[in-house]
Amino acid sequence: MSQKVILVVLDGLAYQTAEQCMGFLQGLKAQGGTTLYKLQCELPSKSRPLYETILTGVPPVLSGIVHNDVIRNSNQQSVFSMAHKQGLTTAAAAFHWFSELYNRSPFDPIRDRYTNDLEQLIQHGCFYHGDHYPDNYLYLDAETLRRRYNPDFLLIHPMNIDNAGHKSGVDSAHYRNTVRVSDGELSKYVPTWIDEGYQVLITSDHGMNADKSHGGTLPEERDIPLFVIGEHFSHQADCAPKQTEICGSICELLGITDHNKPVTKKLLLDAQVVNKKHVVAVGS
Repeated sequence: MSQKVILVVLDGLAYQTAEQCMGFLQGLKAQGGTTLYKLQCELPSKSRPLYETILTGVPPVLSGIVHNDVIRNSNQQSVFSMAHKQGLTTAAAAFHWFSELYNRSPFDPIRDRYTNDLEQLIQHGCFYHGDHYPDNYLYLDAETLRRRYNPDFLLIHPMNIDNAGHKSGVDSAHYRNTVRVSDGELSKYVPTWIDEGYQVLITSDHGMNADKSHGGTLPEERDIPLFVIGEHFSHQADCAPKQTEICGSICELLGITDHNKPVTKKLLLDAQVVNKKHVVAVGS
């Protein structure tokens, strides 16, 4: 059974900061509306390599996207390519590196900033190319795409948390407050997504260190959050998802069964279990 999926990648968000500063998501967790897991990102803990890992399930050393200056299309099967092949609708409000990975490379802002092309893997897109592009604008871009095109898979990728980390470091008021602002922006949209039955994953590519950078093996660079929202998740506390399993898990939710990607089986509920829950709810 195919479900609509929203993936939010909060660039540069360290697990501990997410745990301490995201009051809305933690309040939702307290009411059983979301489950938070700790993941360890792949190496190197850099953005473009991990965008590819999240969307393809392939570690950087195997994908060949091993640093941020590898400017080319992905040569792996991604959520976008498999969804497109299955006839699903895709959209993204994201940094332009996603456009370079899955649509056209190099990025041409005049041609590619606003994308509406059914032949592209990301069919409907709003791509920005400045790290300071305001998160509140980005969430508006994403919600506009969602309402206008009703995509089966929507990627949302704000950059301000990462930008704050590079300016001030992980242990700074600037970084923490930027995380709080992004949490506040999510509080404007997540309730609607829940009401409309979306399966939502909120995660990060990597964390941030005190040196105002990332790329290595420190826990604050590698430990990242994964919040999952929706009735098709098991919400089991003892589940141990991996970053390389996000792609396959999204494919399962989208009803793409021939993806050959690793999946966190305990993360997802069997469709029969979900159906039984609906029957009980209707009967009561």
